[in-house]
Parts: sequence; C-alpha cells; structure tokens
Amino acid sequence: MTRVIDGTGNDADTTGRLARAADAVRWETRSVGRAARAVVRGPGPERDVLIQSLKAALAALLAWLVAQVWLGDPMALMAPWVALVLVQATVYSSLVTGARQFAAICIGALVASGAQAVTDDTTGALALSLPVLVLLSNWSRFGDQGIYAATTAVFTIASGTVSAEAVGHRLGQAALGAVIGVAVNALLLPPVHLRDVRENLAALAREAGEVLSAVGEDLREGEWDAQTAVVRLNAAKRLQDRLDALRSARGWSRESMRLTSGVLRKLHRAPTEALPAEDEDERLGRITGHVTALTRSLAVAADEERSPAPPDPEVLRSYGKLLELLGDSCRAEADRLLGEENPGDPLLDRRTEAATRELHTRLQEGLTHEAGQGAARTAVLGTLVLQAENLWADLDPEARGR
Repeated sequence: MTRVIDGTGNDADTTGRLARAADAVRWETRSVGRAARAVVRGPGPERDVLIQSLKAALAALLAWLVAQVWLGDPMALMAPWVALVLVQATVYSSLVTGARQFAAICIGALVASGAQAVTDDTTGALALSLPVLVLLSNWSRFGDQGIYAATTAVFTIASGTVSAEAVGHRLGQAALGAVIGVAVNALLLPPVHLRDVRENLAALAREAGEVLSAVGEDLREGEWDAQTAVVRLNAAKRLQDRLDALRSARGWSRESMRLTSGVLRKLHRAPTEALPAEDEDERLGRITGHVTALTRSLAVAADEERSPAPPDPEVLRSYGKLLELLGDSCRAEADRLLGEENPGDPLLDRRTEAATRELHTRLQEGLTHEAGQGAARTAVLGTLVLQAENLWADLDPEARGR
C-alpha cells in the first residue's frame, strides 16, 4: 500500500515529530557533554557515578579472572554477575544487597534442582518452579533482589546441570562474586556521601533567596499582579523538590558512614570536613515553608476576588525592599554553607533589621490612619509582616532576642 501525502497537514505533522526528535537528541547530547565537563572539572555527583561504574566493571572482571582463569570453574558466569551488581552506592547497601541476593540465589538453585528431580523435564521444571519463585520474589525481606531467585532457576534448569555438585558450584561462585564485589566497593575509594548534603543545603538557601529577590523586585517596581503572583508561587512550591533532595542526601550520608570507620574512612574520596548539623535541615525546611506561605499570601492579596482590600502600593514597595534584603540573607547563608571566603555585605543583618522596623512603623501608621474605617487592608499587611518576621528569625536566630 502506498501512502499518499494529501497536503492536509500529514507532512507538517511528520516534520513536527522529526523536529521534536531532533530537539530531544540535541538535549541528550548537551546533557552528556555537561556531565563529561563536570567529571573533568572536579568532584561531584557525575564523577561519583563514573567511579562507581568503573568499580563495578573492575569487580566483575576480577571475579571472572578468579573463577574462570585461576580456579578453572566451568560455571564461572555466576561470580562476575553477582560482583557486578554488588558495587552499590554505599558499603552498607552492598552488604545488605549481597546477603539478600545470595539468599535468593540459594533458594532459586535449590527449588530448581528439586523441580527438575520431580519432573525430570526442563519445561515441567520451569512450570513447577517459576510461579512459586516469582511470587516469592515479592517478599519484602528480599528487597529488590528477590527476582534473582527466579532468574537463577531459569539458568539452572536451562543449563541442564542440576546435580548436587552443579548447585554447589553455582552457590560457591555466587559467594565468590559477592565477596569480590563488596571488597572492591569497601576497599577501593569507598563511597562516602558527604558532599551532597552541603550542596543541597546551600542550593536550597540560594533558591529560596532567588524567589524572595524576584518577588521583592516585582513589588518594588510595582509590577505585582495576579498572574505574576501565580508564577512566583509556583517557583516557591518547587523549593519542596529541593527540600526532598536534601532529605534524601542526608539519608544517603548517614548510611554511607556505616561500616566505613577506621581504616576505611581514610580511603574515602569525599570531603572530610564535618557535615552541617541535622538541625540545619530543619531550619532550612522552616525557611522554605515561610517563603511558600509568604508568596501564597501575596497571591491572595493580588487576587481581587479574594482580597477585600490589597495593601497600599507604597507599603508594598517597602515590603519588596525587605524581601530583597531577606533574599540577600538567604544567598549569604548559601555562601556560608559552602565555606565561601567572601563574607558579602557585613551590614546586611543590620539593614534587614532596620527595614523590618521601618515596615512596622508604616503598619502602625496605617492602623492609626484607618482606625474606624475597617482594618482589612492592615490585616493583610499584618499577615505579610508576620511571615517576614518568621523568615528573618530563622535566617538570623540572634534576631529572636532583639
């Protein structure tokens, strides 16, 4: 059948799909280029991935050389297979994964051997063992290693060697691969994830500062409306993704320090400076919440259908200046977390405190001016000031006592 281009848009659709595919390829190519440059530039997640990948390949190669070349085992496939997958993100996870995988392989080999002995037929043995093993692979005790019970059974039955000696060989090779994989991961640049916590903390503070500075500039320039408010609110909500990344990094850091003390700790490739205290995570989490609540309140104030009386534009401009100073404080916090030598504005804290007091003064003047005429506008502004105070208190804990 010949496809006819009818001129009604089919060719345009094809061109559009090709253009999108080309854009996707260019995007992936640029991503690979950025990752490669990051590996060369210095320590970071990209270099960590490269090193762990090379370690996994090395572990598999060593397991093959020991099993096939040195020991001359004809069933040497199992050793490099197990060694490859046991170079995990942390030494602790390598040990846990190794124990789970070895247990799954043992069960798979034994069940496969029993099924072959009962049925004396390859297809019958697969039909008898696989349903049980696939169901067993979902057991939470196995984690994500349960599927190895079923795959081991397939290899065992398909190879046609299910004698006690063959099963013993497979289990021995699995144990050998597990030992080599864990040893390579523990002794050769053992992964210790310290850098990610500090980088995510600093990135969270910096991104919060960028949101505050953008909102403050909009208010100061008088460009705040309902549409702008929605954009800034969405930006504030995205801070939650960074907070989730921080919590994940803290968990990885905590796990990576297990089983890597003493001699192993001296071999790790991560920075050795102490991690920021976990209280910092909570403090930055509160700051994120204050920024989101603040932008949400401003979005409500900009919505004519929801706000009975938006604050006076002149007061909002003063509030915008305060938010810009708070944004500068967030960025200074990010520099501090990264150990930057440049201290930034040495008078930043005093300027922010002065701006807060000025806004309080304007609020009091507004209360006096509008007494008896309804306090809706002042109530909205009071909410905004309270949220800014909460934000400033977490940015500068010493401000609580002033």
